[in-house]
Amino acid sequence: MLRWSINLFKVFGIQLELHASFALLLAYAAYEGWKDGAGPGLIWNLLLIVLFFGCVVLHELGHSLTARRYGVQVPRILLLPIGGMAQLDRIPRKPSAELLITIAGPAVNFVLVAILLPTTLRVFFGRGHVPEYSMSSLFAQLGVANLLMGTFNLLPVFPMDGGRIFRAMLSTQTTYLRATYWASLIGKILAVIFALLAAFVFNRPLTSVLFIFIYWAGDMEYRYVLRQEEESRYYDEMARRAREALRADPNEPPVPPLLA
Repeated sequence: MLRWSINLFKVFGIQLELHASFALLLAYAAYEGWKDGAGPGLIWNLLLIVLFFGCVVLHELGHSLTARRYGVQVPRILLLPIGGMAQLDRIPRKPSAELLITIAGPAVNFVLVAILLPTTLRVFFGRGHVPEYSMSSLFAQLGVANLLMGTFNLLPVFPMDGGRIFRAMLSTQTTYLRATYWASLIGKILAVIFALLAAFVFNRPLTSVLFIFIYWAGDMEYRYVLRQEEESRYYDEMARRAREALRADPNEPPVPPLLA
C-alpha cells in the first residue's frame, strides 16, 4: 500500500512523520530564498522552515504529553505543509481534561515567544542595523511566528484549539454531542468568513484553502461524534432488552433484536 508519509524518529515514544507534500513547501521556500538572496537567502529560508516546524512539533507535543496524563494514546504526530496533527486515540469527554489538553499546545508557543522576546524586540525596535540573513533576524522571525501560531490556534473555529476550548466550555452546560454540534456549526460559519477574507481582502489564497480544510475537518469530527453517540444508544438499548429478556418468563418468545 502506498504511504504518503515518511517516518522520521520518535519523540517521547511518539512517532514523528513527515507528509510527502512537505517537499513542495521546502522547494518553494528554497526558490523564494534563492530569488531574494541567492545562497544565503536559500539557506536562511530553509533553516527558518525547519525551525518553525520544530516549534510546530513542540506545540503538538504540548497536546500529546498532556493527553497521555489522562490515559490517551498518541501513536504519531504528522507534519503537513499547513501545520502539524497529533493523532489521539480519543478525546476525553471530561471538559476539564479536554480544556487542559487543548490549552497546552498554544501555551508552548507563548512560552517560546517569551524566550525569544529579547531578540525579537531588539531586531524590530532596537537601534542599529541587523543583517537580513543573520541568526538574530532568524530568531526574531521565529518569535513572531510563534506568537501568530499560538494566537491563530485560539480562533474559535472548530476543530482548531479555540474551537475545542469552546466545546469544552459548552459541554459543562449541555451534552457532549450538543456541544460538538454548536462548536462545529459556529466554526463552519467562521471558517467561511475567514476563507473569504483571506481570499478577497488579504489576497492570501493558501490561507483560504486552510480554512476550507478546517471547515471540512470540523464537519467530519461532528459526524464522527454523532456516529459514536448513535452506536452507544444502540448497544445500550440492546443491553436493556437483553436484561428484560433474562427477567422474563422463559416460556415467552425472545425479544427480537433492535434493527439499526
